[in-house]
Amino acid sequence: MTRENYVFTSESVSEGHPDKVCDRISDAILDAFLAEEANARVACETFATTGMVVIGGEVGLSDQDKLKNYMGRIAEIARDCIKDIGYEQEQFHWNTCHVLNFLHEQSAHIAQGVDKDGAGDQGIMFGYATNETPELMPAPIQYSHAILRRLTEARKSGAEPTLRPDAKSQLTVRYEHGKPVAVDSIVLSTQHASESQTSDDIRQIVEPYIREVLPDGWIHDGTEWHVNPTGTFVIGGPDGDAGLTGRKIIVDTYGGAAPHGGGAFSGKDPTKVDRSAAYAARYLAKNIVAAELADRCTLQLSYAIGVAKPLSIYVDTYGTGKVPEGVIEQAVAKVMDLTPRGIREHLALNRPIYARTAAYGHFGRAPEADGGFSWERTDLAAELKANV
Repeated sequence: MTRENYVFTSESVSEGHPDKVCDRISDAILDAFLAEEANARVACETFATTGMVVIGGEVGLSDQDKLKNYMGRIAEIARDCIKDIGYEQEQFHWNTCHVLNFLHEQSAHIAQGVDKDGAGDQGIMFGYATNETPELMPAPIQYSHAILRRLTEARKSGAEPTLRPDAKSQLTVRYEHGKPVAVDSIVLSTQHASESQTSDDIRQIVEPYIREVLPDGWIHDGTEWHVNPTGTFVIGGPDGDAGLTGRKIIVDTYGGAAPHGGGAFSGKDPTKVDRSAAYAARYLAKNIVAAELADRCTLQLSYAIGVAKPLSIYVDTYGTGKVPEGVIEQAVAKVMDLTPRGIREHLALNRPIYARTAAYGHFGRAPEADGGFSWERTDLAAELKANV
């Protein structure tokens, strides 16, 4: 039996968080290769620490001369990302940090399975949707992201010149009768410019933005506020803590409200089912809820390396389904080709749309005109409904 009354907490991190700096660089490198060739192969990892960025992994283009030329652009791509995020600290500056590139050509042993339209790896992928927010996302993670996006906008516009790029948010949301109704605690830690700024000073800056993005009435007299609870937060980003690609997978997905297969997304081209099948699973779960076949849905897909057809499709509607889960599973298999190639073609994933996903969540975003966040469309809802 699903609980009706409870509290649930999720966190988000800003684009300036050390791990997100690395995700951004890895995805920007992916975009650069996909802009050159739609079938480019990329599995890129980034590590960042004080004054240094290290990039490794494997890449592939059909033209080896172009591949060599692109290798020379890697440092420039990394610096552009760091500059856009806003790091100009003494110990981590876009123009002075060392960038070491250890990317190499993709393994032929991996390529042989993918080239036959098989999955780029084995694994399990989950998608999730719930009708508790307009975006069909869990409220705690959706609004944790929204807070940090809004603060980033204020920082970059110059409206809040003392804010700096590194930040974290965390919301504890109270549910009654299965629906989110209030925020019982707010945690916000943000990097700032001066050691003279107190936690109270930072709260005065951030509180209006937090109130702006949360639904009316969710903040109440009993809401606990913890703004920069440790005090000074001037040293941040990779200078304060090392960063690594793929280390914020729960932030990237559903904030812990749903299962996660374990595979990270950033830096991976869409032949890697860690990424593309997780997008497909979200797309299907969202369309199931949008079709009002369930109020809440988890969908799992599984794959074997070099094998095109998914090994399994599993749906759980937590007792909210209007038709049996087995019927929904059969409908899912009918309405979408879930081979890796089928997913890439249906969602048009072979294009440079990934750097924008690196912060503030891969899900719960609006579909964009150039194909970004195509997995957030609900254009499959009617067809699903017709097949149950």
